[in-house]
Amino acid sequence: MTLFAAPRISCEVVEPCGDEVARIFNIQRYSLNDGQGIRTVVFFKGCPHTCPWCANPESVSPRIETVRRESQCLHCTPCLRDADECPSGAFERIGRDITLDELEREVLKDEIFFRASGGGVTLSGGEVLMQAPFATRFLQRLKRLGIQCAIETAGDAPASRLLPLAKACDEVLFDLKIMDVDQARAKVKMNLPRVLENLQLLVREGITVIPRLPLIPGYTLNVENLRQALTLLASLGITQVHLLPFHQYGEPKYRLLGREWSMKNVPAPSAQEVTAMREMAERAGFQVILGG
Repeated sequence: MTLFAAPRISCEVVEPCGDEVARIFNIQRYSLNDGQGIRTVVFFKGCPHTCPWCANPESVSPRIETVRRESQCLHCTPCLRDADECPSGAFERIGRDITLDELEREVLKDEIFFRASGGGVTLSGGEVLMQAPFATRFLQRLKRLGIQCAIETAGDAPASRLLPLAKACDEVLFDLKIMDVDQARAKVKMNLPRVLENLQLLVREGITVIPRLPLIPGYTLNVENLRQALTLLASLGITQVHLLPFHQYGEPKYRLLGREWSMKNVPAPSAQEVTAMREMAERAGFQVILGG
């Protein structure tokens, strides 16, 4: 009998996805936090950034991963470590490839909820811009059916990938993180000048942009970072901002993936800290929404 003390991960390497097939890791139904109304959120796999506070660590790798849940493992001999063959379901595959037709059928199961609530479909990740050709074609299909569409993105990609996708949206949930160029590059591998140029481009094109600012202790939860973000947004005529306080909800996923959760000893912002950030934004003339 073979015993495993810790989660093990394997990765399936396949050809990159294109405009006909995408790689996703979850479809979340009945979401109220990723756009207006009741949403179905499609999570795309793969992200170029290294945010230490990421609540979806399973989204980072573009590869399909297999994880093992110790509590369900029968410690079979021999163990094939195959999600399809595992008798107890202890081995789980994270990520799957899906075609345009398949994904359309999946999300349209919820069409009645979109129509009744003013909701729709949001594409998230990971970073959806890594699979922009597919995402653009998919949203164009939904728009022809009258479905409200949104994406969540950090905007860190060539404008040639972002703009066609954004034009297929009713709104873009745009994440602004570390506002210092050098720190953004060092801490999260983000090309901040490109991000800010893309944000300005979307506004010039008349696309509805909803900025979202995570409040992360040690990274973005400080007056100067918020001041820089608010100054930029005000100059673009944006008057609404979402503040997203840090939480520990992603910690079990790191354990499942066998990865170190570097933020495990970082407390969530206190009510006083969140209130101070909210009041600062409100004094600057912004409508503030806490959470997504």
